[in-house]
Amino acid sequence: MKPPSAEHISIRVTGKVQQVLYRRSAQHVAQGLGISGYVQNNVDGSVSIEAEGNAAALEEFVRWCKIGPARAEVVSLDLESGGLQHFTEFAIR
Repeated sequence: MKPPSAEHISIRVTGKVQQVLYRRSAQHVAQGLGISGYVQNNVDGSVSIEAEGNAAALEEFVRWCKIGPARAEVVSLDLESGGLQHFTEFAIR
């Protein structure tokens, strides 16, 4: 049986998502789901995520991103598909 193919998604999260452990929590969730990529804060107060994994894992990750950690207040999520970048881990930048 062939393993599920990887997909790439770019996510921009807005709201109260900095200084609430969003990046660290996203890394923990992504690693648990077998997702690679990175998460970083943006100067405008948003958070950007590049994530790669199978479709089911990415779907679960996006569901988590809409809520975030306990102290976060997510206002919106912008999603965009893209080409694979073949990340080997999920990092905080």
